[in-house]
Amino acid sequence: QVQVVESGGGLVQPGGSLRLSCGASGSIISMYSMGWYRQAPGKQRELVATITTDGHINYSDYVKGRFTISRGNAKNTVILQMNSLEQEDTAVYYCHAHAQRFGSATPSDYWGQGTQVTVSS
Repeated sequence: QVQVVESGGGLVQPGGSLRLSCGASGSIISMYSMGWYRQAPGKQRELVATITTDGHINYSDYVKGRFTISRGNAKNTVILQMNSLEQEDTAVYYCHAHAQRFGSATPSDYWGQGTQVTVSS
C-alpha cells in the first residue's frame, strides 16, 4: 500500500504565507510525480501545482507567481510554499502522488486526506 500524508494547513490573513508539506511512503517502486490540488466548498477539485521526478513543474494560472512547489529533502516528499494568499485560496488542499507500487504493473493515483487552508481577516 501507499500512504500520502499532508501537513501545514491553518488560518492566515490575506497577504500572508503558509507552507504545506507532503510525504508518500509504503511499497513504492517508482514515483512519477507529486503535486497539490484543492477543493473549495461547492466547487470541483482543481490543480494547484505538480512536479515530476525529472523536475518538470506545472502551475495553475490562479497561483502562478505566488505559490512555489519543490521537492523536499527526503525521498518522495513535496513542499508547497504559498505567498500573497488571498481569500479565494481558501480550500482543502490535497496532496497527490502518481506512483507504481510493488505488485502492480502500472502506476496509480494516491491521495492524502487533505489539509484545510483558510485565508481570512
